[in-house]
Amino acid sequence: MKKLLLTTALLSASSAFASEDIADKYPGSMLYDKPVEFIPGVFTATGATAPPTYENAGHNNNLSFIVTGEGVVVINGGAAYGLAKALHDEIKQITDQPVKLVFNENGQGHAVLGNSYWAEQGVPIVAHEDAAHEIEEYGGSILEGMKRYNRDQAEGTEIQLPTETFADEYIVEMGDFRIEARYLGPAHSPGDIVVWLPKQSLVIAGDMAFHERMLPIFAHTMTADWIETWETAFEPLAATYVIPGHGHPTNMDQVRRYTRDYLVYLRDQIGAHLEAGGDLAEAYYVDQSPYKSLDTFEELATKNAGRVYEQMEFE
Repeated sequence: MKKLLLTTALLSASSAFASEDIADKYPGSMLYDKPVEFIPGVFTATGATAPPTYENAGHNNNLSFIVTGEGVVVINGGAAYGLAKALHDEIKQITDQPVKLVFNENGQGHAVLGNSYWAEQGVPIVAHEDAAHEIEEYGGSILEGMKRYNRDQAEGTEIQLPTETFADEYIVEMGDFRIEARYLGPAHSPGDIVVWLPKQSLVIAGDMAFHERMLPIFAHTMTADWIETWETAFEPLAATYVIPGHGHPTNMDQVRRYTRDYLVYLRDQIGAHLEAGGDLAEAYYVDQSPYKSLDTFEELATKNAGRVYEQMEFE
């Protein structure tokens, strides 16, 4: 019966689409939406499936936490000092256990700019060494970009590097949970990690996996490497439950559809375009209609096609 209830909850969550049309689902907080307990002890505040804006306060990724019985582990620092504080306020309403550790899923602003709040609380912050390098190298410009859209909501935010880094894995035994932060290989951005809970068969996937919105392909996103990492290291986890970097918690079938399958599809489209002698200008408009229902399609589809063309032209 417990398994059935969890599966029903999972399916309900995966069908409750976030939307670019909803500016803020939780007006009483800087958070875009209130944290929800996905499976016992594991909570996530699902971000907007839209670009960062003043209305969503930059909360357009998932901010998760694990109530272990001996303390709380937070996954993602958040996009601003105030956003991290808002998440902490929600945690305090759920448990009196202290936050003992924060993981940054990568070096992007929505994962790390709230680090300054957590450091102020004396909480250790852990990230992959490549993510730490990104923060050190580009943190200033990331912060300035956030200030432009977040304005007064950026107050208190400063660049705070992780206090600990790792190369391959960082394992924590705390309360009822074994928590394995793993670097599986190149994916969406430098230093992408997943947080794997083997006892619960749940993975907090970070930007390894997307759901409900189109993934962005950056200049440094090597799509062939991402597919390889997915197939050789992420898929073999065989997770029952997945909290993606973006979009509601769901299962492996859904995130595969909108992440790995999308990357393979777009590369196939661009590959056929290259074989036909097509140029970059035409590549922007290869058919991506199977994914047009995804949020951020209009913002990202043509950019993604252009970047994949530039990659594959020299592969």
